[in-house]
Amino acid sequence: MTDKKHRTASPTDRRPDCVTETRMGNTVLIVSGFFKKDTTATAADKMMKVLEAETAAAPKPPYTA
Repeated sequence: MTDKKHRTASPTDRRPDCVTETRMGNTVLIVSGFFKKDTTATAADKMMKVLEAETAAAPKPPYTA
């Protein structure tokens, strides 16, 4: 038995910004993503913040003179 949950879209709903479909055996996973409507940061800006945070959190090598 398969359970399928469908939601009917109303005129005020918006379409997802990205949709990813992944198959795992007999199962299909569909993930819909939405971005904020009024954002000014780009994906590159967000990735730069992630990389800066990782660099700041990385252990510093010991100082050798």
